[in-house]
Order: sequence, then C-alpha cells, then structure tokens
Amino acid sequence: MNPETGEQHVGENDIAVVGLACRMPGAANHEEFWELLRNGRNSVSRQDDGTWRAALEDHGAFDAEFFGMTAAQAAATDPQQRLVLELGWEALEHAGIVPGRLRGTRTGVYVGIASDDYATLAARRTGDAGGYSAAGRHRAMAANRLSYLLGLRGPSMAVDTAQSSSLVAVHLACESLRRGESDLAVVGGVNLILADDSTTVMDLMGALSPDGRCHTFDARANGYVRGEGGVAVVLKPLHRALADGDRVHCVVKGGAVNNDGGGPSLTTPDRAAQEAVLREAYDRAGVRPGRVRFVELHGTGTRAGDPVEAAALGAVLGTARAATGAGTPLAVGSAKTNVGHLEGAAGLVGFLKAALTVREGEIPATLNHETPHPDIPLDALNLHVPTAPEPWIEPAGQRRLAGVSSFGMGGTNAHLVLEEAPAEAAAEVAAVAEGRRAALPVVPVVVSGRTAEGLRDQAAQLSARVEHGPELDLLDVAWTLADARTVFGHRAVVLAGDRDELLTRLERSAVHGVAGSFGRRVLVFPGQGTQWVGMGAELLGSSPVFAGRLRECADALAPFVDFDVVEVLREGRSLERVDVVQPVTWAVMVSLAEVWRSLGVV
Repeated sequence: MNPETGEQHVGENDIAVVGLACRMPGAANHEEFWELLRNGRNSVSRQDDGTWRAALEDHGAFDAEFFGMTAAQAAATDPQQRLVLELGWEALEHAGIVPGRLRGTRTGVYVGIASDDYATLAARRTGDAGGYSAAGRHRAMAANRLSYLLGLRGPSMAVDTAQSSSLVAVHLACESLRRGESDLAVVGGVNLILADDSTTVMDLMGALSPDGRCHTFDARANGYVRGEGGVAVVLKPLHRALADGDRVHCVVKGGAVNNDGGGPSLTTPDRAAQEAVLREAYDRAGVRPGRVRFVELHGTGTRAGDPVEAAALGAVLGTARAATGAGTPLAVGSAKTNVGHLEGAAGLVGFLKAALTVREGEIPATLNHETPHPDIPLDALNLHVPTAPEPWIEPAGQRRLAGVSSFGMGGTNAHLVLEEAPAEAAAEVAAVAEGRRAALPVVPVVVSGRTAEGLRDQAAQLSARVEHGPELDLLDVAWTLADARTVFGHRAVVLAGDRDELLTRLERSAVHGVAGSFGRRVLVFPGQGTQWVGMGAELLGSSPVFAGRLRECADALAPFVDFDVVEVLREGRSLERVDVVQPVTWAVMVSLAEVWRSLGVV
C-alpha cells in the first residue's frame, strides 16, 4: 500500500470475483438485481397466509435432465440443492468457464445454507421416503451435489453459522485459494421458505416486522421481513485472473470471522466482538479503515441489533474516516430493505450488492429510512444512510473500497473488504476483445441445449437479451457462445452480420416454436478410404432406387471420365486408382442418400 495515497497494489492474497449469478424476487440475474437496487424497488409483498415475504414464484421449476437427474431424484431433492446447481452453473458460465472443462480440477464449492424446511416437510410424509431421500434432505449435499455433477476435486462443504453462513462461506473459500488448497472456487448461498413452522418460530422470537418492512437504522425499526432466493459467485486468485484475461468485477482484499463469545445472551449482538472483527478484517486486508467509503450492513432493522452495529462501525470506520479529512461520512445501507432478509444467503446478497456498487461507482438508496433511530447518533458516528442514489467518485489514483458485514444469530460475525478491480484488469479484457475483431461479413452464433425444448429456451433467452438488454457486440456474443458455453447435442448456428439480422434470422428459422428446426438428422458419408471391391453391387441388383440414382450420377460424370460408374460397381473392378475411387465413392454416397430418403429418413 502507498502510505501517502492509500492506493492498493495487486497482492498475492487478493482474490478476484470473476463470475456472478443470482435469483431473487424481482431479479432473475445480477443485472436485474442492480436495476432493482438503483431504481429503489421493493420486492416484498403480503402472502396468501397474511405474512410478509419476498418470495420466489416457483420453487418446483427444475430441468432435472439437464443436471443428469431422474424425475424421481429431483422430486426427492431439496429445492435449495437444485437452486445451487442452477446458480453454480450460471455463475461459471458468466465467468466464461465451461463447467464441463473443470472435471478433475481443484475447484472448491462452498455453500451457505441455514434452513432445511424441505427435510421437515418430508419427515411428516414418512410413506414417501425412498432411496433418494437421505441425499435429497441432507444439507451438506447442497455443495456436494455440484461437486459431483462437475467432477470437482477441491473442498466441498455446506456452511451453517445461521444468518452469516454465506459470507463466512466466501471467507473460507478465499482462505482456501490463498493457501493453494483450491485453484478456483464457487461460493453459493440459498434460502427457500417451504414450511410455515420456520416463520412461526422467528415470529415468536420477535424478529419479524409486523408491517412488512425492514427499517434499517430507522426509528421505526421493528424487525425484518423474510426473503427467498440465492446468489453464487466464482472466485480465483487475482494474479491468475489477470493472466487469464478475465473480467474482474471486484477484488476481495481480506476479511475476518469471530464470535461474540459470552455476550449479553446467546442471541444478543456484542459491540466489542463486532469492533474486533472489523479491526482484524482491515488489518488483514492491509487497508486503512478511513479509506472505506461504503459498508453494506447486516442491517436487519431490529431494535437491539442496529444500534450495536452502528456503534461498532462508528468506532472503527466512521471516526477513522473523519480523521482523514474526507468530506463525506461513511455511507451505509442494507439490501434487506429491497429483497428482505435471505437469512443463510443474506451475506452473499450483501456481498453481491457491495461488489456491484464498487464496480459501478454508484451507491444505491436504502429504502424505508426517514428518521434516524434514537439510539444511533449518525452525525457523531460519522455515518450516513443514503435515501437516494449517490455517485461514488474517488480521488485520482485511488480505487473504491467497501466493506460487507454479516452476523449470525448465535454470534458468528463476518466482515469482508472489497476493492475496485485494478485498471489492468479492464485493459486486459479490452485487449482480448479487440484481438477477436475481424473483418467478417457475418458471424456464426451457436445456440444449443440438451433437448429440443432446451434449445428453444436458450434461443428465446438469447433473442430477449439481444433485443431488450444492453447493447452487445455481435462478435463478442458469438465468441462467448462458441468458446465459453457448453455445446450440447441439440444445436443451431445462425449466421448474422448485425443485431437486427440476428433477431430476424432467429425468428425466420422458427427457433422458438418448432422442435425439429434444429438437432435434426444428418447423413454423413466419409470420403476416400471407405471403399472396397464389390461395394454397392448388392444394392445395384436389389434396389431400383439405388440403381436409378446411380445411373443418373454415371450419366452426369460421363463427359469427364473414361469409365462408367455403374459398370465399375457391377463388375467389381479394383478401386485403387484415385481418379476412379473419388467419383465412384461420391456416386455411391448420393445413391445411398436417395435410398434412405425413400425410406423416410431425411
């Protein structure tokens, strides 16, 4: 670190975030999540049972065949495990990594998961238990199933520290990468609310907001709202990411995990422990606390928790920032005001928000904040809760720095330090992209799926992304689909010269609606080297279709050769002469194709 500017250099302990995926109410991917945050939207709604929740629409939707599972296996498997498979695959593809190429590698899988509602429900239906039930209900399988699917040999574990589970999982993955135990890591966090019991238990504890809003650091703080969904990220050492030309979304500089260890009660947060985890995190990261501009809070909006968190932040970061003479206080916020509290997955939700905030250079608003909590003196703590989006501009030569906090109900605290990606990362990506440019009149765009239906779905997603998403370079799209995506058996190649032509040709080829449009039968005949004396002679005598087409071929060749193709086959002449075997083999191929066509094979 430059002691004058506080600028961070690429270090051997820096971890790059190279892949992102999420599924949350109102946000099917990380781009939609960022738009939800920027636009100040709230995805919490009242459910049919009268409770408030940020709920996913369909827990049951799952393409079992795609992930190599039978319908019976999928039905016996916790939907949280299935969500990890989907998000892990999506995050790897977003990182430009073909999942199938990771087989046998030291890729670790770490999953934060703190609930098992599915196991609770399944236990009530003992008659439904079967051979797949044990693995389907066991929490550890949330990580192990992804490792099995992709043949990964790195560490594979589910992490449960209650509400801090997924941020602790990120910390463990980073430490594994720093030790060289893993070369790559997929980290996920999931939370699905499948049984009413779990909501009832949290309500009896007094943790839930009766008005369906999370009022972080606000005088109205009265609890949190439960949320569903999941997040996955792909991590690798920064020096490797730069060498590989990866797009780096942000960098994990360091972090720390501790426990309250004997605070006021098992479930009451402890200020001293939170201060300690903050100091240790910034010390390990080699970052001066006063340089931090934004912290994504745990921020549940509870009367006991918010004042403790605010006091700890003020003592370690707020006052340190004031001492540097920074003109702005430490900005703090919580995505729980947008998507609810995803409990075991909440740490990764906060991590994703902080990563996008650092990358985009804009601090989103925190919703439901009007009057500061009476026990949180924001000015004295040098803290600020943005109620509208704020630009984030650092002095020249300094990268944006943010923190992420997550605290478990049992006192396990985690804090990670994130930094803007170094300029060389963006430059490397731009150089790689420029190297792909070519003066091509058209480019081949490959779309594929395990099934015809899967192919149509992929084509529909591509069409929607090209038509409604941000402007995309056609060559980049084609390169990514051909080189950084798994190419399955059902596939289509659409040739296009620009965006409009791609959309038109997708539609014209009926990719979306005709199952047989792609993945159709193709007759493939090899060339010279497959011939033998007497080939075709039996068909010549038994198949009028073969004989008729062969005669047409012989007549077409007659002006150019000194032999008759039909006679060569009928007499069983030697096919060693190149000038004989090439046209004869061609004629046999064409005639065989006509035979298959006559039998309905097209």
